[in-house]
Amino acid sequence: MIVAAAVCPHPPMLVPEVASGAADDLADLRQACDDAVDALLASEPERVVIVGSGSLDMDRDETAGGTFADFGVDLHVGGHSTELPLSLTVGAWLLARAGWVGPRTYSTGRPDIDGRVALLVMADGSAKRTTEAPGYFDERAIAFDTAIAQALETGDAGALAAIDQDLAVELWVAGARPLATLGEMTKDATITAQMRANVAPLGVGYWVANWSVS
Repeated sequence: MIVAAAVCPHPPMLVPEVASGAADDLADLRQACDDAVDALLASEPERVVIVGSGSLDMDRDETAGGTFADFGVDLHVGGHSTELPLSLTVGAWLLARAGWVGPRTYSTGRPDIDGRVALLVMADGSAKRTTEAPGYFDERAIAFDTAIAQALETGDAGALAAIDQDLAVELWVAGARPLATLGEMTKDATITAQMRANVAPLGVGYWVANWSVS
């Protein structure tokens, strides 16, 4: 049974050690993520499932881990391995900041659910919001991200489940599949939603939201 969900972005710059002198640039977003994870854990789950994007569908337990070595930082999170993609590595980092030491699962697909589960969904929006964005500007990007923001703010699981995955690829939306997974897994539930952040620094869309699921 899913009892709660939180949506957070996964830019590596969210991690102060990676951001270094620019750590304050995402301070508000980082705080929103911390608040969202704290609220998620307040639902008293038996397990946290981190859902994110990755090149292959995978499900791993808490023995899996990830590293920020590709960003020039000697920082490891999670278990002893270094197999986790960036999205799940940032998710593990957020859980560690919140003090969670209980069972967890890492998934880039649709995970199996057993017992009281909280979903931590790691999902970036379009990277084509402005001419300064990594993917440059696409006039469709803002409308696409706005529709997702509205779904997160109103608890519209059906809208998330119906995300156009082909368009998401064109718009460099790193979180389209995890968001669709959230929608598919909660579409028959009653959802109370809270949006904590909806921003686009450097032309990339980021959301932070909490869903209480019943």
